[in-house]
Amino acid sequence: MKKARLTLHPSFRVGSISPRLFGAFLEPIGSMVNGSMYNPKHPTADDLGFRRDFMEGLKAAGLPCVRLPGGNFVSGWNWKDSIGPREQRKAHVDLAWFQYIDNAVGHDEYLQWAERTGTEPMYTVNLGTGSLQDAVDVVEYTNFREGTWWSDLRARNGHPAPYGVKIWYLGNEMDGPWQIASWEKKPREYGILAHEASKAMKFTDSTIETAVCVSSSPFLSHYPEWERQVLEQCYETVDYISMHHYHSAPVGNIPGLLAGYQAFENYIRTEISLCDYMKTHLRSGRTMMLSLDEYGAMMRPAGKTAYGQNGREHALNFYSFDPARTFVRHDPDDWSTRRRPPASGEMLRTLGTMSVQLTMLRHADRIRIGCATGGLGDLCATDREHAWKGACHYPFTQMIRWARGTSLLPAVECETYDVEGYAIDEMNQYAGFEGVSYIQSGAALSPEEDELTVFVINADWEEAQELTLDVRGFEGWRFLGHSCLSDPDPEARNSWENPGRLVPREVPETRFEKGLCAARLPSLSWNVFRFSRK
Repeated sequence: MKKARLTLHPSFRVGSISPRLFGAFLEPIGSMVNGSMYNPKHPTADDLGFRRDFMEGLKAAGLPCVRLPGGNFVSGWNWKDSIGPREQRKAHVDLAWFQYIDNAVGHDEYLQWAERTGTEPMYTVNLGTGSLQDAVDVVEYTNFREGTWWSDLRARNGHPAPYGVKIWYLGNEMDGPWQIASWEKKPREYGILAHEASKAMKFTDSTIETAVCVSSSPFLSHYPEWERQVLEQCYETVDYISMHHYHSAPVGNIPGLLAGYQAFENYIRTEISLCDYMKTHLRSGRTMMLSLDEYGAMMRPAGKTAYGQNGREHALNFYSFDPARTFVRHDPDDWSTRRRPPASGEMLRTLGTMSVQLTMLRHADRIRIGCATGGLGDLCATDREHAWKGACHYPFTQMIRWARGTSLLPAVECETYDVEGYAIDEMNQYAGFEGVSYIQSGAALSPEEDELTVFVINADWEEAQELTLDVRGFEGWRFLGHSCLSDPDPEARNSWENPGRLVPREVPETRFEKGLCAARLPSLSWNVFRFSRK
């Protein structure tokens, strides 16, 4: 059995942990809006058609924030067509996902759903087909108290009080060739637009913060020069950079999936370095913060691959002009047209997601917002009729509840492995990973500094690890316990019929003596160790 050592000390401080670090992302594709969030025919539907079972599941999980309403969708969406009486709203086609948008769920519904769910909405404005005036108007409609056309219209539409949205995203993936009205070839011009939009939106409401898009994939050939040109124009007027990254591994390549934290580390460090360069270049006193507001880690089948293109793909590789293509009309009560997540492999997807969250936790001084793309389903799984707790619900909620206060950087000593290079498609091509740690970790010291929580993944897909957890720097603290989520079958999953297959279990065999914790970590496992000064 392999042996590993993990050392923590109160002086290993990274920085404060933002409560927005463990949020989610919402976009009207698949069933997340039409089906899970909204279904007026569901037995639990409220007066607006929202499913109470889904809202209650998210509320119980403590979801801190959600970025909405998209996504690629938002670059062609006119929010003004989605307000007022539902029967008077304008229906459109969505060119991002080839579906009908009837706007039954519109601007007000998104924000009122967030209110009822008890989570903070973070809003993405349309800077694709939308105008600067649209961006100003939506802030006025949403946040201005009264006495203007837009604020009074909001009151007439049923919400007299301002929504008070604080975080605003200046478009979505604006460099992506797949994006409607992309600024792929005009980074400087997008930077100027973001500067002007941020300025005007803050003139409307000086309490808000804004996030500017950086390159939507480190695989694109213009990365990271694109964001350098963007930030040169808007660094002083925005508060965050909006980052997106999805890590993929071929089906069955567990080592590749769990090596993905290195790809995120490289991406995060590059963006921090670029922001700090721009701070010096512009002689600015402001330190830019990061928002990783779309992320995921998954296995997917490798498709057609042409090596050596380095992200230089023709737009047709993203969206072909297929004369046989049809637009899909989604009925919230009919799941036959839905995208469905894989029916198995929940434990692996959970470990992939938590690996990214641990990476963010280790950079908590700069990453202030995090939105898991599948976060809503991770916290509350749904089908047409039911809502239940999937495997990821448990570690995700543990991060929400216990990764608070100050992030501590664990010192990890363990064996490592290498992954050979592979390609998923023309764009997602990996040179390989070297020195990948079997043990991945993060830690949090509570706001009162009287509880310590240590999160540990054993990414070894073949055997358990003997871990020595050294917390002698926390002299006099007592051990509260060790919980573990694992299953010998990596394809195991929870379901409505069997929601208890993947649930954390307490590990009574773990020993603690004189500041040293001795534990056995099963293969492919998520582990939480808790300590208290009281």
